[in-house]
Amino acid sequence: MNKLPQITLAFWVMKICATTLGETAGDLLSMTLGIGYALSSLLLISLFILSLLGQLSVRRYKPALYWTVILMTSTAGTTISDFMDRTLGLGYASGSMILISLLAGVLLIWRLTEKSLSVEHIVSRRAELFYWGAILVSNTLGTALGDYLADDSGLGFAGGTLLIGSLLAVVAAAYYRTQLSRVALFWVAFVLTRPLGATLGDVLTKSTDKGGLDLGTVGSSAVLLTTLAVLVCFAIWAQQQRSAPMAIRTDRR
Repeated sequence: MNKLPQITLAFWVMKICATTLGETAGDLLSMTLGIGYALSSLLLISLFILSLLGQLSVRRYKPALYWTVILMTSTAGTTISDFMDRTLGLGYASGSMILISLLAGVLLIWRLTEKSLSVEHIVSRRAELFYWGAILVSNTLGTALGDYLADDSGLGFAGGTLLIGSLLAVVAAAYYRTQLSRVALFWVAFVLTRPLGATLGDVLTKSTDKGGLDLGTVGSSAVLLTTLAVLVCFAIWAQQQRSAPMAIRTDRR
């Protein structure tokens, strides 16, 4: 049985919410609480591994567990990217190029090994590990891209958000209007939702003189966490509703 959610509009809404929360929560740990990028990254990678072990152990899709792992990749991706770009001094552009190369490498090895990059029928443990590795790298890449657009490109937080939103609209149009590979479009959209979340997070948390709303990392994270929790609860309810008729038909047999 597939352990991943169906790729619907609800999936993308939850993905954007999780990536935005990952941005604000990562900044909360590393900057607001003063833990630092390196220690925050180690802590979050540990939490990611623990949640991933839980995900690997189940036999079907569990919304709360799946989105916990997604959130851990997004939050860890924020601090890992900041550590590379700021602490190591690589800069957003160089950091992005390194991560683009790494993501391309993961996807290439996955494709050569499993003969497919489709996320609709992941059944082997190896394919599942490739899937989560690609997600962790893509979320780290998205942070670097989002920071580059907001800080170095001259677009600012709002401009970066509008640009990424426009690119996602183009991808959506390509999905419905062209015969381009659905797998390729999925991964392009998946990568782009991360910088969208990063720039949205910056819009929420940064001061007004920097183009943000000055809501702070604590307040923004609390609102986003509540929103994601509500969406996950709805996903659990919807899953139960779909399972109920099947259980009734089984009982009648």
